[in-house]
Amino acid sequence: MKIVNRYLCRNFLGPFFLTFFVALFVLLMQFVWKWVDELVGKGLELTVMLKLLFYAAVSLSSMAFPLAVMLASLMTFGNMGERYEIVALKSAGISTRKMMTPLAFLTVLITIVSFLVSDQVIPRATLKLRMLLYDIQEQKPALNIEEGVFYDGFDNYSILVGKKMPDGETVKDVLIYDHSKRQGNTCVTYAESGTMTVTEDKHYLLFTLNKGSYWDETSSMGVSRGKRVQLPLMRATFDKQYKRFDMSDFSLNQVDAQLFEGHSSAMTNKQLSDQIDSMKVQIREIEDNTANVFFSNLYFYNTFVRNNEQFKSQEKSRPLDISKLNHEMQNRVLNHAENTSRSYIYSMQFNYMDATYRTSNMWNFQIELQRKYRLAVACLLFFFIGAPLGSIIRKGGIAIPLVLTVVFFVIYFALSVIGEKIAKGSTLPVWFGTWLSSFILLPLCLFLTYHATMDTAVLSPDTYAKWMDKIKHIKLFSKKRHEDSSTLS
Repeated sequence: MKIVNRYLCRNFLGPFFLTFFVALFVLLMQFVWKWVDELVGKGLELTVMLKLLFYAAVSLSSMAFPLAVMLASLMTFGNMGERYEIVALKSAGISTRKMMTPLAFLTVLITIVSFLVSDQVIPRATLKLRMLLYDIQEQKPALNIEEGVFYDGFDNYSILVGKKMPDGETVKDVLIYDHSKRQGNTCVTYAESGTMTVTEDKHYLLFTLNKGSYWDETSSMGVSRGKRVQLPLMRATFDKQYKRFDMSDFSLNQVDAQLFEGHSSAMTNKQLSDQIDSMKVQIREIEDNTANVFFSNLYFYNTFVRNNEQFKSQEKSRPLDISKLNHEMQNRVLNHAENTSRSYIYSMQFNYMDATYRTSNMWNFQIELQRKYRLAVACLLFFFIGAPLGSIIRKGGIAIPLVLTVVFFVIYFALSVIGEKIAKGSTLPVWFGTWLSSFILLPLCLFLTYHATMDTAVLSPDTYAKWMDKIKHIKLFSKKRHEDSSTLS
């Protein structure tokens, strides 16, 4: 039996690792396609791209585990069924349940690994990924000054190069517009030739201009003795001039990690639980504050109006009659009532918005906490779908197992999205909405596992063919009987 278990585990682990990296590659390509607009044209170094892909792959690994388990189990039992190995093992007294047992224990280990990765590794990778993506988004496109085209990558400057020499540094007919004074194209520098080089620290682009001129039209209007007067155009020529442009916006700056540490996907289970408890306390404090605001607004009514000798004869269950008060007291009561009502409305609106915002955040943290457990348990669910299906369909290769895996994963993913949307709407408990997809797939797992281990013919194609033959036979018999009855009549 140990030999059989080792054989089954070896047949399972090979497709598992293969399909895991294939699924991870597919998910990674989806990520790249989503962010391709932010990555193209930035001149990113190879190390930065490798870091980005590595962090993204680790962040998506929790979704790749269930896919790999189902596809590996389908391929394992499908190949064994196609080679009649399942029939041979059954003839040796090894049932389908015993064949699934070692792989089930192996799947439990994979489930534990998947949970630990989701709890400890993925939050750190997600934090690094978000920081790197933010840096890339803030980074300007790579420096690329083409000849005959205005380049405005530098703030407040437009640069036109007439011709670039093959060495990439020597340029001719250089035209630089300075817009820093916000008065249009009033400051212009022209040079017949020059060179453009990047400093060693890559912080500045240095232009060395030869034989050119500079003119400034912004000084053509001035003020003298309180009156606006026309001043001459300022113009100068030079044999050599240096211009330096800051390239700090073109480099990848490291953003502070605290900016993303509060995101739910960048937290471990303990951090999520602590954050949820903290938010519950905050929401409870908002509710208590709302009650205190309500009772504090009744202070004037309770301490002044109702204790006034003129109102003791009035019933407290009826509206207050202020007609007996003097004019000054009436105005005082009405003004206070108006101000108190307005303050109470504003306070209630603010508390409602604050409580709604904090409740929505709490739902996000609760969903993220439940998602870690759900994706780990999905490995078991997908195994008990893939293994029975593989032993039933008995088709090896990767075509049919891949199609079935994609179908079930799309169904599972769609149900998960629907459940999370329901969970955020407060119509159902958060845990129920998050686990909705698992609850729906669980009966299917039990159904397939039961019929596969009991070797029932309910899922056999021959059984459905026999049922169809019986239905056709019944239709033919009823039709013949109807014809005989009509003939006799």
